[in-house]
Amino acid sequence: MFDDFILPDLILLEHFGGDWMNFYDFVYTCFREDFVKNPVRQFGGKRVGLKRLPLSDDNKEATFYHMTHEGKDEQNRQPDIRRMERIRWIKYMMINFESNQLKVWRNKRGASENILIYHEEEAYLLVLADRGDYILPWTAYPIEYSNQRQKLLREYEAYKKAEAAK
Repeated sequence: MFDDFILPDLILLEHFGGDWMNFYDFVYTCFREDFVKNPVRQFGGKRVGLKRLPLSDDNKEATFYHMTHEGKDEQNRQPDIRRMERIRWIKYMMINFESNQLKVWRNKRGASENILIYHEEEAYLLVLADRGDYILPWTAYPIEYSNQRQKLLREYEAYKKAEAAK
């Protein structure tokens, strides 16, 4: 099968002459375009929503904050330039989730049911929260460490094996 899956270009801080605020504002503009103005409306036969609240300190949607900042303490997450650079990848991966360049599977973390979309070559993971009647784009981030990449691939293979056994 021919697969012409090509991720959108990164948005680099250097494209803005190192001006952090212009870069940040542009990343947010891309997010608004992809998730508010022209969102993916359906995924896997379910409506796609957006977690808007709570708004961040700079009045941005919770989903934007979660996709572009990192840290375990939700109240004190820090901006992550690598996440921001890839903001355009998220919608593209959702639309093209059937590409043979993406690995797609489900997992459960606590009470949460998730759909994971992983671009192995780019070591980039998109997590969609399955809320039953609808899907929420939850977070997306580069996978930095080889042991994390290996763990994801093992989880994917186990999922595929379990699905094949059904």
